[in-house]
Order: sequence, then structure tokens, then C-alpha cells
Amino acid sequence: MEAALWYVLTGTRGGPNRARILRTLDERPRNANQLAESLNLHYETIRHHLDVLVDNDILVTGGDGYGAVYLPSPRVRQQWDVVESILQEVDDGEERAETDTESDTDS
Repeated sequence: MEAALWYVLTGTRGGPNRARILRTLDERPRNANQLAESLNLHYETIRHHLDVLVDNDILVTGGDGYGAVYLPSPRVRQQWDVVESILQEVDDGEERAETDTESDTDS
């Protein structure tokens, strides 16, 4: 599970958005539409990331169809300390990228 978490959250281009989704779902379960609104992302983008997270047993669904809500899987909950360290690494990487971008515009 730890390897899957690292890969899905840091090893791919969509990792930062998946990290945002996982962090948001830690607050409370939401459906795809609610996530799209909360995170200001297109619905289809959210659906793609949710499919990846479910396929890797990082999220599970409650309910069926359009209104199905998503929440972290029991396996992920058991390793939440690993999730927290990965999310911190993602945050640190985004901060470094923002700092680099600001430095580029200052020159």
C-alpha cells in the first residue's frame, strides 16, 4: 500500500490533484460534483482522479451512481501516518515550485 500511495500521489503528473482530493475527503466524504466545486476542478478531471484512487484501493465509494460519495479506504486509514508524510512532501514540492516561479519572474 505504501508504494501505491507514493506512486499515485507523487510519481505522476496528477499526484498533486490526487493529494488535494485525498486531503479533502479526509475532512468528510463527498461525491464527484462536490469535489469539483470544492477544489475548483473540472468534473471530468475529478472523475479521472477518483477512478485512479479507487483502482489503487486508496478510496472506496459509499452508494451508487451519480451521488456516490468517496472516502479513504480502510487500508489507507490504517497507514494514515504514511499518507500525512506523503502529503507533506507534496506540499513542500508545491512550495518549492512556487518559489522557483517567483524567482524566475523577478529576474
